[in-house]
Amino acid sequence: MDACYQIADTSSIISPGLVIFRDLVEQNLDQMVKIAGSPERLRPHCKTHKTAEIIRLQLDRGITRHKCATFAEAEMCATAGARDIVLAYSLVGPNIQRAVKFVEKFPDVTFAVTADHPLHVTKLAAAMQQAGRQIGVLLDIDTGQHRTGIPVGDTARQLYQQIADSNGLTLAGFHVYDGHQHQTCRDERREAVNVEWNKVDAFRRELEAAGLAVPKLVCGGTASFPIYAEKDEPGIEMSPGTCVYNDCGYGQKFPDMVFPPAALLLTRVISRPTENRITLDLGYKAVASDPPVEKRAEFPELPDAKIVLQNEEHLVIESSRAGEFQPGDELLAIPRHICPTSALHKSAWVVSNGEIVDTWQIASRDRWITI
Repeated sequence: MDACYQIADTSSIISPGLVIFRDLVEQNLDQMVKIAGSPERLRPHCKTHKTAEIIRLQLDRGITRHKCATFAEAEMCATAGARDIVLAYSLVGPNIQRAVKFVEKFPDVTFAVTADHPLHVTKLAAAMQQAGRQIGVLLDIDTGQHRTGIPVGDTARQLYQQIADSNGLTLAGFHVYDGHQHQTCRDERREAVNVEWNKVDAFRRELEAAGLAVPKLVCGGTASFPIYAEKDEPGIEMSPGTCVYNDCGYGQKFPDMVFPPAALLLTRVISRPTENRITLDLGYKAVASDPPVEKRAEFPELPDAKIVLQNEEHLVIESSRAGEFQPGDELLAIPRHICPTSALHKSAWVVSNGEIVDTWQIASRDRWITI
C-alpha cells in the first residue's frame, strides 16, 4: 500500500468508514487550478464531496464560483462562504418556492439555476415577481447526452429571449454539460467535445449580435475539463467534480488526468466462509452499487481480489491470499464511483500525515437542510 494511505491508528474508525486523505485532496485541488490556468476559470461541482470543509479549501485557493445539483448542496456552499453559486438543475414543484426562500436567506449570493422549457421560465418568473426578487437563469443546452437541455437553434433562441423578457429573471448565460464524452483517448475526447462546442460558440455569437448578453458558459464535467481549459474564449467556467476525490473508475478511464484517489473506504473482515473467500462489512449501503458488482471497488493491498457477491451489509471477495486474513483484519477499498458513495456516509474520518486529524460531516448528503 502506498505510504500516503497509511493510518497510524484505525481503532476509532467505525467500519465501513469513509476516510478522506486531506493531503491528497489539497494536491488534487492544486492540480485543478493548475490545469484551469487560474482559479477564476473554475466552477467546481460539489456533488462528489458534499462537505463545507472542501468548499473552504477551494475558497482559500481563490475558487469563488461553485456548482451544485440540489438545494441542500447550494445551502451548504452558501453557509461555507461561497457567494457565487449555480444550481445546475431546472426547477419544478416545491423547488420553485425553495428558490425564492434561498435568495431571501442568502441575498448576498449571486445565484442561478438552469431552464430548458418555457414552463420552467414562466413559473419561476412568476414566483420571483411575487416575492420581489431576482434570480439568474442559464439556458441548458443539450450537447448530445439527451438527458436535459435543448439543442442550439430556433427553439433555444426563443427560450433565451423569454428569459430576457421575464421580470424577476436575469440572463446568466449557458449551461453546457457533456457528461457522455468519456473517450479514453484525450485526442478523441477533444474532437468530440469540439464538435458540439463549435455549435455552442456560434450560437452564443449569434445571440450577442442580436443584443442578448451571454455572460458565462458553465462548461463540461470532469472528463471534458482539460479540453475546455485549452480554450481562451471569455466567459468559460469549468466544472470538474469527481477529481477532487477521484476514484478507480475515472482513474482507469482517463489516464491523462493525474488525480490520486483521496477518499477510500476502510472495511473489516467479518467472516471467512471458505478457504478462498473473505467477507467484508462493505455492503451496498456503504459503496455505490451503480457499477457492476464485480467492479464496485478495488483493494490496493489485495490486487487479485475478485468481488463475487454483495448484499446490504456484506461484500464477498475471492483471493489466493484469503488464508492470510482473519476476522477483524482491515483493508482499504477504492470505490469505482465516489460521488454516490460519499452520500452514503454521514461523516468521514480525515487523515493527514498518517494521523486522524478531524471528522467532516457530509453536510449536503440529504435533499434538504433548512430550505
